[in-house]
Amino acid sequence: MKYARQTQEHLDRLDQSLRILRDMIKRGENPAAIRYMEEGDLKERFGDLQNIITLSSTGNMGASGVQSIGNL
Repeated sequence: MKYARQTQEHLDRLDQSLRILRDMIKRGENPAAIRYMEEGDLKERFGDLQNIITLSSTGNMGASGVQSIGNL
């Protein structure tokens, strides 16, 4: 359930960034739009979403990057 909520939050943030990009393009601010895609919030939001998807597909990893081994 936590994964679904986090994923939806990241999708919502990405959607907001895409709206901003669309508005920039509509206003003819193409150089700013390109910077926004390559260096700005859009790149960061996409990276955040990509990270959460990658982490979910790696299995049950602990904070140190090793699989949960239970009680020692």
